[in-house]
Amino acid sequence: MGVPMATSQDFVNWVCGPDLDYRYLKYVLLGERSSFLRFASGTTHQTIYFPEVKAFHVALPPRDIQRGVADILGMLDDRINLLRQTNTTLESIAQALFKSWFIDFDPVRAKQAGREPEGMDAATAALFPAEFEESALGLIPKGWSVGELGQAADCVGGGTPSTKEAAYWEPPVHSWATPKDLSGLGSPVLCATERRLSDAGLKKVSSGILPPGTLLMSSRAPIGYLAISKIPVAVNQGFIAMRPGGLLPPIYLYFWCQANMDAIKQKANGSTFMEISKAAFRPIPLVLPPPEVVARFAEVGGALFERVAANEQQRTGLTDLRDTLLPRLISGKLRLPEARKQLEDALA
Repeated sequence: MGVPMATSQDFVNWVCGPDLDYRYLKYVLLGERSSFLRFASGTTHQTIYFPEVKAFHVALPPRDIQRGVADILGMLDDRINLLRQTNTTLESIAQALFKSWFIDFDPVRAKQAGREPEGMDAATAALFPAEFEESALGLIPKGWSVGELGQAADCVGGGTPSTKEAAYWEPPVHSWATPKDLSGLGSPVLCATERRLSDAGLKKVSSGILPPGTLLMSSRAPIGYLAISKIPVAVNQGFIAMRPGGLLPPIYLYFWCQANMDAIKQKANGSTFMEISKAAFRPIPLVLPPPEVVARFAEVGGALFERVAANEQQRTGLTDLRDTLLPRLISGKLRLPEARKQLEDALA
């Protein structure tokens, strides 16, 4: 049962009568969003006033058809939300592991106190020392070292071919990322980009195609979007990209950047907008664990991220299916039995 509530003047409230399923109305309004926007007005911010909303017409199929449409689209939304929540949980597990091993040094503290490290097998525990030593960054596990980001990762930037030159964009062949592609991600992996470059356009990006597994960090407008690309991708000038193959793998650097983003932003400057350059990013100091410890984390964290990537690909496919079915179901061009079959095939 719903909870009684009041709203501000910024809302239009729809109270459905017995002939209109409120879930069906939600999908109608989502499908007709562009129609609503045509009635918006205002200079500071766009507003749709009550008379325009009141005059909006809704086609009303029989109530059982409304329920059927809402059930199909609702099942897709439920699965999409579940995949998003699962990915958040998987990332949180990997994040907690990184913090325990490389920020709090829990395994080292446990061994120093004469205890066995929790949550790891004997072989993994043996990779950690039982003592700390002084360093330029304070106490670190004995035998670990301090270096710079530029030593630990191959950091490159990107570029934007002229948008006035159609030959750089047609035919669209190579994925090309901008920070906007990361802004709406529901997971820490990038599986697709909004725009693509032609072969000629790719030649205008000095870093070329970056391999799958590259860590992308937006370096301006704003600083700090992070994602590991699961596809070959070129990037614009709004990124610092860290290719795989360095001393520290991208999954380690993902969580390191996430944990140290405030320090990264302190290195930024700019008059129009804040930006961190590669020259300012590369000298940032960090702790360098032994390769075998890093490899073990990459193995565990990488397995979690592979599950995240698989879930994200499924989520994207289901989102595309929902967005395809929605207008066809609302308009009546697609019958419920056909839509149910597509739903069953997608969820199988």
